[in-house]
Amino acid sequence: MTDKLIVEKRGNIALLTMNNPPANTWTEESLKGLKALVEELNADRSIYSLVITGQGEKFFSAGADLNLFADGDRSVARDMARYFGEAFEALSQFRGVSIAAINGFAMGGGLEVALACDIRIAEEQSQMALPEAKVGLLPCAGGTQNLTMLVGEGWTKRMILCGERIKAAKAELIGLVEEVVPQGQALEKALELAANVAQQSPTSVASCKQLIQNNRTQHWDAGYILERELFVDLFFTEDQKEGVNAFLGKRAPEWKNR
Repeated sequence: MTDKLIVEKRGNIALLTMNNPPANTWTEESLKGLKALVEELNADRSIYSLVITGQGEKFFSAGADLNLFADGDRSVARDMARYFGEAFEALSQFRGVSIAAINGFAMGGGLEVALACDIRIAEEQSQMALPEAKVGLLPCAGGTQNLTMLVGEGWTKRMILCGERIKAAKAELIGLVEEVVPQGQALEKALELAANVAQQSPTSVASCKQLIQNNRTQHWDAGYILERELFVDLFFTEDQKEGVNAFLGKRAPEWKNR
């Protein structure tokens, strides 16, 4: 798709490395590539999880290249906002589990891609910020919405309105990341979690993820109803029969993702 994204499939795990040195910035090419990749992985029933990390040891991703916006071209701004939105929304709706292995600076769109993932693992030296307002811009790839859902209004306003950059330990404290690990170990931990995903029924995981994210757009009451409906729907799948009978037979299940 693009040499700015390196994709490796390891069994049921897809490993995506952002590869645009020195800071792994996003471009039109890589954003379109990410959207196409997620669509491809959604169609690949053998893939249950997606791990995203950055090339090198300093940057996870520094977001957009500001040279794109230097001349104030509104048509460029409109197009890039759409590319960012479509790519990261596709990532958020990925059928399986997405895990960000934050191995350095995650700034602007670099943090927003992590926010679009289900789980975030950060190395202890990592720093995170949404500094767009410092240069007369704003987070347009889900940052204002996804950060608020994760950490609440107070810390979102500190990071965006006050331009506060936070370190990994603080990010874990406020709920921005789920775990902090020593330098160089984020990818290992992310892959470990991704391997755990493969122990669950992929059809169950997809339904559970849909339900967890349902309250972003619907009232809790609708979620309770949908929960019961999707529970019954699982009985149309092979994985439901396999899971229950494997447990009763005291053996490991063999998932088919169907």
